[in-house]
Amino acid sequence: MTTKQIAAEAGCSEAALYVHFAGRSQLLLAVLEESLPDMLVPLRVLEDAVGRRTPEQNLRKALRGIFAFQERVTPTICALFAEPALLLAYRKSLLAQNKGPRGGIARLRKYIAAEQKLGRISEQVSAQSAAEALMAGSFFRSFTGHFLGQGEPFEPFARLLVATVIRRTDEHSKR
Repeated sequence: MTTKQIAAEAGCSEAALYVHFAGRSQLLLAVLEESLPDMLVPLRVLEDAVGRRTPEQNLRKALRGIFAFQERVTPTICALFAEPALLLAYRKSLLAQNKGPRGGIARLRKYIAAEQKLGRISEQVSAQSAAEALMAGSFFRSFTGHFLGQGEPFEPFARLLVATVIRRTDEHSKR
């Protein structure tokens, strides 16, 4: 992806891009941030959902938002790996602004821990590992869908992923 291609798509000159963005990494961050509400809104709602509906329903709803975000940004994120200098600049930008997947994982972890305190998710579940598995599972589903050109329905996958991640250990022993 070049700034020339971006300018053509936006209907402006390359010079106009640099009036608003100091460089490609800032432009890329802006493009990704435009998609961020897809993920942030459901994650913010998750904070208020503690003790309401079921944890499975709440986590599936959050996962749909995470997946919607990842569906939009995965091709762009993957393209970064073709340009190590741009990837490094983007990483630095994310770290400087305290952005990136860690925030979403932290919100998921906080929700899971809160539901554990209410006894609605087993204490045997690692809140951190569960949050990471949800984020990673969603990303991998997006990546493989783009890579293979196969858009599989997300809801059955989300249902199984959430059930697997928060399933209590003693439920496994009953099977």
